[in-house]
Amino acid sequence: MQKTNRSTSRTLLTYLAIIAVVASLTGRVSISGPAYAAPDQREERADKVGHNLRSRVSNSSSSNDKVSVIVQLNGQKGSRLQALLKRNGIRVKKDFSNFNSSALELPTSVVDELASHDEVDSITEDDEVIALGHISSTTGADDVRAHTSSTGDNSTLDGTGVGIAILDSGIYAAHKSIASRVVYSQDFTGENRVDDPYGHGTHVAASAAGNGDLFKGGYTGIAPNANLINLRVLNAQGRSSTSMVLSALNWVYSNRAAYNIRVVNMSLGGAAISSYKNDPLCLAVRRLVDAGVVVVAAAGNDGKDAFGRKQYGGIHAPGNEPSAITVGATNTLGTDSRGDDSVTTYSSRGPTRSFWTDRSNVRHYDNLIKPDLVAPGNKVISAQAAGNQLVEDNPTLDAGLSKRSDQKMMYLSGTSVSAPVVAGAAALLLQANPKLTPNMVKMLLMYTAQQLPNMNMLEQGAGQLNIEGAIKLARLVRTDLTNTTANGSPLLTSAAPVPQSTIDGTTFSWAQGIVTDQAYAKGTSLITKYQRIYGTGVLISDATLATNGVLVADLKMISSGVLIADSILVSNGTTIGNGTNLLPAGVLLADGVLLADGVLIADGVLISDGVLVADGVLVADSILARSTLFGDLTAFMQ
Repeated sequence: MQKTNRSTSRTLLTYLAIIAVVASLTGRVSISGPAYAAPDQREERADKVGHNLRSRVSNSSSSNDKVSVIVQLNGQKGSRLQALLKRNGIRVKKDFSNFNSSALELPTSVVDELASHDEVDSITEDDEVIALGHISSTTGADDVRAHTSSTGDNSTLDGTGVGIAILDSGIYAAHKSIASRVVYSQDFTGENRVDDPYGHGTHVAASAAGNGDLFKGGYTGIAPNANLINLRVLNAQGRSSTSMVLSALNWVYSNRAAYNIRVVNMSLGGAAISSYKNDPLCLAVRRLVDAGVVVVAAAGNDGKDAFGRKQYGGIHAPGNEPSAITVGATNTLGTDSRGDDSVTTYSSRGPTRSFWTDRSNVRHYDNLIKPDLVAPGNKVISAQAAGNQLVEDNPTLDAGLSKRSDQKMMYLSGTSVSAPVVAGAAALLLQANPKLTPNMVKMLLMYTAQQLPNMNMLEQGAGQLNIEGAIKLARLVRTDLTNTTANGSPLLTSAAPVPQSTIDGTTFSWAQGIVTDQAYAKGTSLITKYQRIYGTGVLISDATLATNGVLVADLKMISSGVLIADSILVSNGTTIGNGTNLLPAGVLLADGVLLADGVLIADGVLISDGVLVADGVLVADSILARSTLFGDLTAFMQ
């Protein structure tokens, strides 16, 4: 390293070390005093044009080059804007009335003129979206089948009456695992078909809601009697666009009551570049969650780089949206026992690296802790669509269980598979207690999760899905709670249960905490007292506010008895907060800090290829062989 770079490195290290010390001094913040919100970062002038689109415009070789964009509005179209959209060369491809946005095709030379209109909030490219490609026993779903629902009848908890919208490559509805439960189908790809030539959507749908009619119930989905709404957004090659997915989400918003759509599964995603505050998919997801629909998103399969090394910061959109339940994948090693489970190497890790850019071209990163949960997603056997492209290209994916096209099963791995497992779990919770809000569902799933040992929060979030524990709590949650319920009111109808579960011989404690934004909250008050963050129109992450790099509690959103911890932890396998520190949250709060691919980058300046962060201390400031971040510290000392 040259001397000038070494000096810059020392200065930046000193700066980050100060942040670490300040953050570490806060420790866990007890809710006993007032909290003050930091100034809204958006007060700085933001560039309305997304980063990728800005590069496209700058590098355009001709003013007549066309680009497809998504325009997000903050109000009604004024006369000047309407006149602009009627010009030659500009085409309105689709209006998404529920989200106040539109898909346009226009010359690159017009992008800045479009951005100059006051009613235009942001403009992003119509990005590509792709598929992210024994569960009922190991998740605890089988353990709750015989429990009665909160309605007092004797039906089993199997998702009856709950609609799950599957945004994917279509569903092969003739498969015996699906039977007649596809209650609506629509194609948004333009290929005018609703079956599954690619083969991804059928597997996903059956993972969430496949029945147990085949192979003695060995491959039953999580909610085997839920209704399926088949919204085909991935084409025959497994590809889509933001506008196609927005069209389907817009349909869901308009038709959610008609089909009782309480859950949306999105085992797909695109590059998370634009901040969730601007990303069209994230904004649409937020609108649905605010309307009472649980949205489950796959984290992505970018946990390793091209050389097989662990990397951080690979969460996909809309998994970077804080209101979504973002799901990573675990490997159950093919056993029902949970004692040997671990996060897969390919499952995308946090933090979220989407950002917004101000007029000085400075990036402001979201850096949220994601995923929220992990669930089984490795070599999962589920329904196979007839003649699908995935199996034709990879014949070993066929599980070889049947010769009949309507009974064939196949393997798939990825967060695409773990996401529908959680979607099915959400359907069970909503059947057990239909009054749960999306934020309550998310809290219950996180609070009862199993912490996997030696995994940090950027890998597993709150932990691995535990349906048995989540249902146990869901059935106790009061059904008369509303947004006007006083903060701190009783949440349950009886005393809180013992915070542990036993599934297939493995007994484990619940996490007993929830991931918020750059931190986590813990305490029994999370399940004994109503918290305002459980309402609609707010975020669970509203529990904490950042001021000068320190996380503090917002007393308006959470009541006393909840602790907000200012650190990211490595689990010891028991409860949230009992593991060792990975790094202080102050590092995530610092703009430009990248935790990925073995490097730490501050404001675009490379410090060193081998810098590690542990317990708030920066270690090994030297040029080293590229290595895994947060690895064995002793191996990097010189």
